[in-house]
This record gives sequence, structure tokens and C-alpha cells, in this order.
Amino acid sequence: MRADRVFAYGAAAGLLGDLLLGDPRHGHPVAAFGRAAGAVERKLWRDHRGWGALHTAVCAGGAVALGAVADRAVRTSPAASLALTGAATWAVVGSTSLAREARGIGRALEAGDVTGARARLPRLCGRDPQALDAHGIARAVVESVAENTSDAVVGALVWGAVGGVPGLLGFRAVNTLDAMVGHRSPRYLRYGWASARLDDAAGWPGARLTAVLAAAAGPDPRGALRAWRTDARRHPSPNAGPVEASFAGALGVRLGGTLSYAGRVEHRPVLNSTGRTVTAPDIERAVRLSRRVGWLALGAAVAVRAAVTAAARAKGRAS
Repeated sequence: MRADRVFAYGAAAGLLGDLLLGDPRHGHPVAAFGRAAGAVERKLWRDHRGWGALHTAVCAGGAVALGAVADRAVRTSPAASLALTGAATWAVVGSTSLAREARGIGRALEAGDVTGARARLPRLCGRDPQALDAHGIARAVVESVAENTSDAVVGALVWGAVGGVPGLLGFRAVNTLDAMVGHRSPRYLRYGWASARLDDAAGWPGARLTAVLAAAAGPDPRGALRAWRTDARRHPSPNAGPVEASFAGALGVRLGGTLSYAGRVEHRPVLNSTGRTVTAPDIERAVRLSRRVGWLALGAAVAVRAAVTAAARAKGRAS
């Protein structure tokens, strides 16, 4: 079986597995990677960019190497290759868990249980929930759904299309490292610099594809493109900006504004300023848009993988 077909069937199986099973309650591979990366950090940490770059190289490089070894081991068996691709896709995507947490908060808000929604919000994002009212919580959830659609689904599929199983594992490793050490804090300002910059680079193509697909799949394509064009560049994140702006325009809501992380207040630009305030029902709308974007991304990734395979075969014939 050709490599592009293995990827197509395996990635589709992985997305279906995520849809049906979600993340495992115990023993998640990403959690295991996080523990390993934490152990490496305890050995290497210095308040220095070079040591942080070494940490990134060891952890992300180790994930890519593991994927390459596993991929080579099953290369002669199409069935085993397909199973490995499916398992790797299921392990690195997180759309079902994302939808479950978002919908749980949405149900609490619609029932008037703002306290319960605040209690659940840290499972989804790092905002300070006590500083948020119902509208602020709903906005935080929609923003998290948008950003995680790129990080937890589309970006992984893009790199899987380009690099197969090593690409899938490598992207998830880079994204996880950014979440662990890439944020701005006294401890990680230098040590996490390499992880943050590598995550920006790795996430760039997936974020733009997510923005395009959100515009295509959303109820207001023109609004999505307009918000992306006018507002995305003002966001401090080069990847979250296009994604959140496109979701905001597609859904007809305003995102951005003042937020708080770990007691630190940030004033971010408003995205889609002509939109309305986010309300609880918009969470379900965002989740449905995220689902559509994920399946469209699978189609795009399959097309990219077919092009990569065709180019490789043409190069082989030429040589």
C-alpha cells in the first residue's frame, strides 16, 4: 500500500478513534512525554537560553526519533503501518476532550451556574477564573476552542502529512514543551525561549490552514476573512491571532480584550470589533465549527501527503 494511502486511512482511523473514545483517563502518551520532559528539565535547567535549547532538542528530537524508529520497524507491513499511523494520530489529537470540556462549561453557564463554570475552566485554559463573569468565561472558552483546534488537531495533521508518524509525534512534543516551559515567567523567560520559538515556527502552517478552513466552514466566511485581515496581526501571538480572528468573524462575536493569567493582567486587542458579546450558546457553535474544521483539515492533509508521496516517487524515478 502506498504511503499516502496508509496516512489517509490511518489518520482517518485516528480521528474516528478520538471521536469515539476521546483521551484515555490514565496512561496518556502525551502525559508520559510530559513526565519525561519534566525529568529532563530537572537535570538541565539553568537560567540560560542555551540550556533551554538543549532541553528542546533532547525532548522534541527524542519524540521524532522514536517515531522514526517505530515507522521503520513496521514499514514492510502495510497493516502495521496503518495501525501505527492511526494510533499516533489518536494519541496526538485532542478534539473530543476539547469539545467535552468546552460543552461542560457551556452547560454550566446556560444553567446559571457561574461558580461551576469557573471551577471547570482551568481544565481548558490557564485564565484566572475568579476574575471572569459569565461573558468572560464564555469568551475564554471560545478562544481556547479556536486556538486548540489549531494546536490539537490541524497542526498535528499538517505535520503528519509532511513527516508521517515522526511529524505527528514531533509536533505534539513541540506543542507540549511550549505549554510546559514556553510561557513568560521568571523561571522560563530564557530557558523556555527555544521551545516557544520552535512552537511558533511549527504552528505557523497549521494556524493559517485553520483560519482558512474556519472561514470556509463557518456561517460568515466574509466576516471571518475580514477579521483575519484587519485584526489578526495585532494579536501578540503570530499563530493564535489568525485563528481567533477567523473564528470570531465566522461566529459573529468579539474576542480578545482584557484577561488575566496567574495574576498577570494583559490587555489584548479586540478581534472582530463589530461582533457581539460572546454568550454561552456560542460555545456549542464554536465546538461545531471546530469539528468541521478538523475533518476538512484531514482532507487537506491527505492531499498534501499525496503530493509529498508523488514528489518522492518522481524523484526516485529521475534518479
